[in-house]
Amino acid sequence: MNNRYRKTIFTTIGIDNETDKLIEKLSKRYLLKKGEIVKLAFQYMDKASINPSEAPESTKAELRKINKRQDDLIRFIRHYEEEQLNPMIRTSNSIATRFDNIVKSMEDVIISRLQANQEGQNNLLKMLSEKFTGHADAINNQAKLISAIQKAQQKDNKKLLQLIGLYSELATVGLMDGKRKENLKAEIAKLINEQ
Repeated sequence: MNNRYRKTIFTTIGIDNETDKLIEKLSKRYLLKKGEIVKLAFQYMDKASINPSEAPESTKAELRKINKRQDDLIRFIRHYEEEQLNPMIRTSNSIATRFDNIVKSMEDVIISRLQANQEGQNNLLKMLSEKFTGHADAINNQAKLISAIQKAQQKDNKKLLQLIGLYSELATVGLMDGKRKENLKAEIAKLINEQ
């Protein structure tokens, strides 16, 4: 019954004792069965495209091949660098330099215009300040003048009220009070002559 469920068919191959010892040694080292070692070795040769009938070259020859491939790769990289990268770097550098120059000139223009605007604004503010100061001084002077006029007007009004009072008192004084009349006339003259 076990044969029915087996899908793998085993075959045998003939190998010499030296090869058997090599397979035995590898199977012990990697803890694999002999059949697994052989299977993995053939898979490796297939993937790596190794022809077992060709003798492997010496290590020096293999290193020379690797060095030649590295040299070819380095030559390709240098050629690509000279043909493609260096012109791109030079172009981008010239663009960056032009951009820096343009930005610098624009910065200078903007700064000069800002300074001119600032000077104009400062001059305008100075002129407005002078005008407002002049107007404020004129208003203060007018306020002082108005205040002085009001004080003089109040003084004059007070004198006028006193004069009216004295004249009304003079009008009410009878003929008999001559002395009182003279006193009132003197007070009226005194008030009129006061400055």
